Amino acid sequence: MEPPELVLLREANGKVFAVEMAGGERKIRGIGRINPEFTLAGLEIGDRIKIGTKLFTRIQPGLPELRVSMTRRAQVITPKDAGFLIAWMGIGQNDRVLEAGFGSGGLAMHIARVLGPNGHLISVERREEHAEVGEINLRRCQSTFSDFCSWSLIHGDVADSTEQIRNIAGGIDAAILDMPEPWHAIPSVETLLRVGGRLACYCPSPDQLATSWSSVEEAGLTVEWAGEMIERRWALTKRGGVRPSNTPIGHTAFLLIAVKAPEEEE
Repeated sequence: MEPPELVLLREANGKVFAVEMAGGERKIRGIGRINPEFTLAGLEIGDRIKIGTKLFTRIQPGLPELRVSMTRRAQVITPKDAGFLIAWMGIGQNDRVLEAGFGSGGLAMHIARVLGPNGHLISVERREEHAEVGEINLRRCQSTFSDFCSWSLIHGDVADSTEQIRNIAGGIDAAILDMPEPWHAIPSVETLLRVGGRLACYCPSPDQLATSWSSVEEAGLTVEWAGEMIERRWALTKRGGVRPSNTPIGHTAFLLIAVKAPEEEE
C-alpha cells in the first residue's frame, strides 16, 4: 500500500515540516490547523505560502529531509553510524544487502539510496508493528527517488529465513545485524555471504560486542574493525567565533565489522 503524498514545507528559520496530504482538517504542530488537501493543493516545489503569520516554501525532499520527517516507532541507527557502516563495508551500486532488525527503516533508507536501480536490499523484521512503520518510510523513499533499488521485506527471524533470502538474491555482499542477540543469527547469515562479503553487528552494550566478536570468529569470519563513533558538534558564538556545541552525540552503539575471507589451501 502506497503511503499518502508527503509535502515538505521549510520555514524561514530553516525548520522543515512534513505534511501528509490525507486525513482531512487537523492541527499540525508548528503550522496550525489546516486541511492539507485544500490548503496545499497545487503548491509546487519552490512555491511559497503564508499560513497564519508564517511563510513557508515547498521544498524538494531529499534523504536528509525524509530522514528528519520519517515516522518512528523503534530506535533508528543514526547517520553517523549508518554512513560509517556503508563506507567501511564498501556498500554501493548493484550490491545485494541484507539487514536484520529493519525497525523504522532508518538504516534501510541510507542503504537503499546508494544501491542504485540494480541493487537489492532485503530487510528482515520479527515485529509486525515495527515493519509496518518502516515500510511507510521505505515506500516514501521509493516514490521520491527514481533510481530506487529493488526491496524485499521478510517478516520473521533472519536465522529461519536463509532459504527465502537465498531464493531472492542468491549470495549477499553485505549483511548488517541490528538485533539484541545477533550471535544467534551469525552462523546462518555467514552461509549467505559471498567470499569477500562483510557482516556487521550493531551492539549497544560491551557484552553484546564481546559475544558477537566471539561468534563471528567461530563462524570463520575475520574481524576488521570494532569500536564506536563519537560525534562532537560545534556552534557559532555570538561574537563570531566557534566552540564545541552543548549537544554532543556520544555513544549510540558499538560497531563490529567482519569479512568472509577465502578458505586457505591445504
